[in-house]
Amino acid sequence: MRRILNVLLLFSIFAFIFPTQPALAQTYWFSVERETVDVYWESDGTMRIEYEMILYNDPSADPMEYVDIGVPTSNYDMSSVSGWIDGNPISDIERSPYVSPGVAFGLGLYAIPPGETGLFQVTIGKVRDVLYFGDEEGYASGLFSPNWFDSDYTYGTTDLTVRFHLPPGILPEEPRWHEAPSGWPTDEPATGLDQEGRVLYEWRNPNANPYTPYVFGASFPVQYVPEEILQEPDVEPAFTISEDLIGICCFGGFFALIVLIIAASVYAQRRRKLDYLPPKISIEGHGIKRGLTAVEAAILLETPLDRVLTMILFGVIKKGAARVTKEEPLEVEPTEPQPEGLRAYETEFLKAMDIEKMPERQRALQKLTVNLVKSIQKKMKGFSLKETKAYYRSIVKQAWEQVETAETPEVKSEKFAETIEWSMLDKDFDDRTRRTFRTGPVFMPVWWGMYRPSSVSSAPTGGISPTPGRVTMTHSKGGVSLPSLPGAEFASSVVTGIQGTAGNLVSNLTSFTGGVTKTTNPPPPPSRASSGGRPSSGGSSCACACACACAGCACACAGGGR
Repeated sequence: MRRILNVLLLFSIFAFIFPTQPALAQTYWFSVERETVDVYWESDGTMRIEYEMILYNDPSADPMEYVDIGVPTSNYDMSSVSGWIDGNPISDIERSPYVSPGVAFGLGLYAIPPGETGLFQVTIGKVRDVLYFGDEEGYASGLFSPNWFDSDYTYGTTDLTVRFHLPPGILPEEPRWHEAPSGWPTDEPATGLDQEGRVLYEWRNPNANPYTPYVFGASFPVQYVPEEILQEPDVEPAFTISEDLIGICCFGGFFALIVLIIAASVYAQRRRKLDYLPPKISIEGHGIKRGLTAVEAAILLETPLDRVLTMILFGVIKKGAARVTKEEPLEVEPTEPQPEGLRAYETEFLKAMDIEKMPERQRALQKLTVNLVKSIQKKMKGFSLKETKAYYRSIVKQAWEQVETAETPEVKSEKFAETIEWSMLDKDFDDRTRRTFRTGPVFMPVWWGMYRPSSVSSAPTGGISPTPGRVTMTHSKGGVSLPSLPGAEFASSVVTGIQGTAGNLVSNLTSFTGGVTKTTNPPPPPSRASSGGRPSSGGSSCACACACACAGCACACAGGGR
């Protein structure tokens, strides 16, 4: 009992400070109509997991090309992992770059199109380090949370079924189930024997959702698994949590609870610094707010502010209002005379970039951003935030479609140049640019040299350069001589250029955004009657130590669709 509480309390603190990041997706909006997961607790102490999901890809979304599935621990065999989509074996399987620990499944030719469903099946054959000392002497205990997805990309209800197949040989009266998740229809699972004669626990909720981490657990006599595989903390904390303190926490003490509150507060403060959009903008109205610029839509979609400022830079360069005179460190020079029709935030941007001292420039850019957020807040009054977000995501999708379906390199280059600010709103912009322009040539727009002077400085004065990798001059359909680059080289130039520009505009994104957030979305004033907090579940059964941590409780971490 005390051992498992130490594990849970320790990892509860870690979970508050170092939470698992959700998987990133591109323009995705999907539901999980049904999810069934079979968890086999094997006699050698390992776990086998089998998933079956019906995924519905919303008509407004991109094709679902990848699905990331969390794994309870990092100690698993990749060779035991397999997957199928609509009965077709998945060959593109690798460790997920977004979910850790997790596995990425590339659907390839069987990507789920918008408006359609797909039957997604996964087997993860061997996961280790999943059992711990139980609450009762001589018992092993394990917790498991089925894969969940980021709530920003999923919606609707899920018919969720979770089945535990306990180790072979266990008698029906020996094991124990743990309390069902909060809000579950029944606390007790259905019990019986599976086809192999194993004790079977089954929990089902036809009205679950795809984004909540539901946690299930069971305990059974340790004699059915090797005792040496039961987990204990393998790291020494910076401070010692004694068994007495654990007891104090369980029966109403304050020390460990205060530690958790402080840790949670620190993490919450770090996270909320990036939430620059004020809550008032989320008050639902009716209909779609059309007519926003790409930059304004970026604010509405809460795009990182370094990317937003980079989009503004593109806008003023394309309008001929400025040129980049030096890329590192970034120096922007306004043109004279200034073109007509510049937007207020573009004029503010040019004034800010004319400031030489970086701290003063950063403050000017923060003021620009605050004004932009307030402007969007006014424009959104009376309109539906959800519908408007979906509308602008569809514009981003259409922008990429124009580029990807272009029949010639000239048209593809032209469309990319025209829609680059919208394309940058795609969270998969970097990879998608590389995929789209992996072959070439790519014809650079006439304004490209004003943004990346180094990329065209070596261009010859005419003809075709025979040197691979060099900028060449190629005649377009209209007879205009435009510089070109090999596709892969151009894509790399775009991605690294935008990343470098963003880093030069905002030296520290968290600090910069925090300066905006304190004005646009300040924290609420402290309560005068704060009681110091109390366990959310109440009672005296160690609620302060019951937060699930993936590393300590064999929970499957969040997954994602891409």
